[in-house]
Amino acid sequence: MKLFHLVMWRVSLLLTAVLTFWAVFFYWAMMEEVNDETDDSLDDYAETLIIRSLSGEELPSKNSGSNNQYYLYEVSEEYARMYPRIAYRDEMVYIEEKKETEPARVLMTIFERDDGRFMELVVYTPTIEKFDLRRAVLGWIVFLYVLLLFAILAVNGLVFQRNMKPLYRLLGWLEQYRLGSRNKPLDNKTGISEFRRLNEATITFAERSEKLYEQQKSFIGNASHEMQTPLAICRNRLEMLMDDETLTERQLSELMKTHQTLENLTRLNKSLLLLCKIENHQFAEEREICLNEMLGSYLEDYKEVYAYRHIRVTVKVESCFRLMMNESLASVLLTNLLKNAFVHADEGGQIDILFTETSFTIANTGGEPLDEKRIFERFYQGKKKKEGSTGLGLALADSVCKANGLKIHYHYAEGKHWFVVSR
Repeated sequence: MKLFHLVMWRVSLLLTAVLTFWAVFFYWAMMEEVNDETDDSLDDYAETLIIRSLSGEELPSKNSGSNNQYYLYEVSEEYARMYPRIAYRDEMVYIEEKKETEPARVLMTIFERDDGRFMELVVYTPTIEKFDLRRAVLGWIVFLYVLLLFAILAVNGLVFQRNMKPLYRLLGWLEQYRLGSRNKPLDNKTGISEFRRLNEATITFAERSEKLYEQQKSFIGNASHEMQTPLAICRNRLEMLMDDETLTERQLSELMKTHQTLENLTRLNKSLLLLCKIENHQFAEEREICLNEMLGSYLEDYKEVYAYRHIRVTVKVESCFRLMMNESLASVLLTNLLKNAFVHADEGGQIDILFTETSFTIANTGGEPLDEKRIFERFYQGKKKKEGSTGLGLALADSVCKANGLKIHYHYAEGKHWFVVSR
């Protein structure tokens, strides 16, 4: 998830909670204010009625033709002691003249006359349609607060995008940065101190990485030269010794075994150095390559080398599998997968090769299923190890795929080992 989306999502949740709470509080406060004003009016009206009743003056009409009316009647002392002296409630009042029910705020109070009698006064005064008010307020609150929410989110989004431009420029520069290549200098001027520090740290880290890269590159080159030279000298001396006619058969056999060991060590050294170069991205030059066209020459060579095993090969081309990659790495990928198929196929077995626009598949018969999780590990060869195999062929193919944004997948089906390279 992008940082912008994460921030906007969290701000949205927080604002929704805050605005919802504020809407509920606003509605409650408004209704309380309406009730307070109505209750004050009821108190004044009830006080007037009580004073006139106690002073013996004539009381006004009980019903003024609306829901503004009152009732005054005597109650027992037990009733007066049982109920509170004053209470408020909302009630629907039936208006005889209008033949309809309307809302009213009701005040009920009990007072004692001079002669000891207890009187209950119930006063009704018109009030608003709270259901209509609630519906109207809810509608406006939803409209206004949703509008406010989107307005705040839009403003936050614009402010966030504007303030985060230095970060996006830095990310763009890092995405285009290639270790060991000629890169553009970072042009990311900003007045935000944190972003300035981030720019400085990134440049420092890039310079340190370049130095380490050059040191490692130099080490790999020197190691390749220094190790290959003595190995070649040892092989040549062994070959000279093997030409000596005075050697016994047993001595010649031991020399041949030693020579084969040196050959394996030489191949292992070359493979490890190649792995290091691939992982350090030392194959920078790229061009468009069609793997179908590269396959031809390599396939004929392997057929000749392994002709004694009578392996049948079928090639099906549905479309050209084009890749933008280094030609040497493409050769490494093809040759290692081909060699793996020829080496591990059964005698008289079958190799199937398929090219599509988006994938390259090679399958060979023979052997048992391998561990899909470990198949691309270095030196993993399963239960049956092949003589002369370094165990690095598939690891090299996997490294080439990773270095070029490709995917390589292994599975066992229909008695065959399937390797699929795809974008």
